[in-house]
Amino acid sequence: MATTDDGYMRFFPFEEPYDHQREAMGTIYDALDAGQDVLFEGACGTGKTLASLVPALEHARETGKTVVITTNVHQQMRQFVEDARAITNQERLRAVVFRGKGSMCHIDVDYEECQALRDTTRDLVEVESDIAELEQREGELLSDGQAGSSEAMEARNAVVEELRDLQDEREEIETERSTCDHYYRNLTVDTSEFYAWLFDDVRTPDDVYEYAHQQGLCGYELLKEGMDGVDLVVCNYHHLLDPTIREQFFHWIGRDPEDIIAVFDEAHNVESAARDHARRTLTENTLDQALDELDGEDDARTDAAANVIETFRDALVEAYEDSFEFGRRATVDEHWDDITIANDDRKDDLTLAFLQGYTGPGFHEELDHALELGRDLDARYQEAFKKGELDTRKECQTLQAAGFIADWLDESDETGQYPVVSVRRDESTDEVYGRAELYTCIPEQITRDLFEDLHAAVLMSATLRPFDVTENVVGVEDPVTMAYGAQFPEERRRTYAVDGPALFSSERDDPQTQQRIARTLEDIVRFTPGNTLVFCPSYSEAERYHDMTAVSATRYLDEPGTQARDLREAFTDGDDGVLYTSLWGTLGEGVSYDGDDARTVVVVGVPYPHLDDRMDAVQDAYDVAFGEDEDDAGWRYAVEIPTVRKTRQALGRVVRSPDDFGARILLDKRYTEAAEMEMHDYAVRGTFPPEERREMVDIGPEKLKFAMLNFYQDMEAYDGPPPKP
Repeated sequence: MATTDDGYMRFFPFEEPYDHQREAMGTIYDALDAGQDVLFEGACGTGKTLASLVPALEHARETGKTVVITTNVHQQMRQFVEDARAITNQERLRAVVFRGKGSMCHIDVDYEECQALRDTTRDLVEVESDIAELEQREGELLSDGQAGSSEAMEARNAVVEELRDLQDEREEIETERSTCDHYYRNLTVDTSEFYAWLFDDVRTPDDVYEYAHQQGLCGYELLKEGMDGVDLVVCNYHHLLDPTIREQFFHWIGRDPEDIIAVFDEAHNVESAARDHARRTLTENTLDQALDELDGEDDARTDAAANVIETFRDALVEAYEDSFEFGRRATVDEHWDDITIANDDRKDDLTLAFLQGYTGPGFHEELDHALELGRDLDARYQEAFKKGELDTRKECQTLQAAGFIADWLDESDETGQYPVVSVRRDESTDEVYGRAELYTCIPEQITRDLFEDLHAAVLMSATLRPFDVTENVVGVEDPVTMAYGAQFPEERRRTYAVDGPALFSSERDDPQTQQRIARTLEDIVRFTPGNTLVFCPSYSEAERYHDMTAVSATRYLDEPGTQARDLREAFTDGDDGVLYTSLWGTLGEGVSYDGDDARTVVVVGVPYPHLDDRMDAVQDAYDVAFGEDEDDAGWRYAVEIPTVRKTRQALGRVVRSPDDFGARILLDKRYTEAAEMEMHDYAVRGTFPPEERREMVDIGPEKLKFAMLNFYQDMEAYDGPPPKP
């Protein structure tokens, strides 16, 4: 532990840290000093953010590095801004809150169009600058010539001729090429006032957008140019997890990866986020557009490119058409639905269909021609947009298609990518079309390089254990680990493991099972002095128990594909409601229900995710990667541990402060201690951390209402007479 009177405390914005918080800061400071990564689990109230930021900022200040704190949860982004403001009010920081271009652009163009507009605008400004210099020079030469210098008059004639050429070039840019007025002002006005404003406080992207809008500037580009060498950057996951974006992002900061200290919040989500950033897709529509693009191209490479792309397109159609059983096509809707194409003993069905359907000199050779032609077409589109010949920057579909096909057919690929074909129905045409996808099973193959390149990283979450699994899944080598359990008074919370029906998927439709769960939920809602949160294994289960429970409380139902913010606000505005949602929805983590917002939280069943081909592939990949060291590694890594983490996150939605109180209920016998002996293969209690297991009170469903009544009476929570059992 650091012994320098903890110099990092200059960045701590409050009077005194908690004892555990001070200990955590010391541990993290020493780890960063040694260049080690940290896995840090801390329950609500641990003060994880400051415990990580404070020593990271001190180490960065001492060594000339930059701290990047990142999350995939909007509410946490706001919390980071508040913490950064509190810190900078005590110890001055140059901090930037960064967001993607799409949410900050004043003219709403995509990245490629923006790049072309910037290039042309910069050309215009450079030409105008050259014109201004020549005009000044022409005036000086004219003055000297009028004073009798023949050499000056001769030089002036040459300058005037050059000036005319530049003026013609300026006119051509202004009339025939596209530029950006906002970026033009960035390059032509004094922006020092903006940067003085930016670093006077911690500004949000919305703040920057509004300020820039009022001044006619491009705030996104100003922000990029002002990030060089800052102390702290707050950003989203994709700025670090996407390799292409990460390279640009570090360039804007002006740091090499080894000069970055990264703090990942909600780090249990890094696994799934890395998969999302690694996935590659190619739709049948893009293949058709590529063929249309090639049609009529007068190039020797066109036939080769069209042949290989059309063969892949036909193979994709064949792969999904052959999978349709009688009547299946009619059931395809607007959502992507996976088709099984992988085979245990041979190549996938799409690759086989391609190899069987291909005729030509060799698909590798023709793919090379397609890629070369695609790059040339893409460069042509870029130039045409810069010259104003195109209103928008055209995407090269040939390049996209050929690049994906090359990756799909690369027999030497050992990245653990799983081949998937999906289908959906186009609502506008009512036609079914397909999509090929390369799905990455083990995120460590994506994230390991990142963690190896950074100086160090702190991965923090309330649900990061088991640490060995996190270490293996994301590729962190020999990290420092620490965990702090719930810090609030234990007597102000109860965790009940209810010995109710085991909600196996095979029993979910049993009317007797449903009735027992519904009656238990009615008891829970009735004896809760306030709002109740009910998390179910799926949205359909949430709807089922929303409809089956007869309660006087106001019922709210979260449904898939709908905006949950308004629903949550309506629920928390009341004081006697019950909200039914899916554990895998948006309300299970990253959302606080403080005080009266929710008193009781219920997790119904063990909410395993839907087990499909992708999940099977992930399990198989984990079995191969870690099966030598652990039995059932695939199931544990891919299914059980993520499910228990989601369950722990849901339980953490209530009891959010030392004065708060509430009950957390696990409604399924698989959570009970007895299940460890009676149904060992299905019990999940052992996957919870030891201190959380110790707090679980096993109880029968018929006795739960009495336990809740006693607990909430002890908390003096009932406004009037308590409910009668």
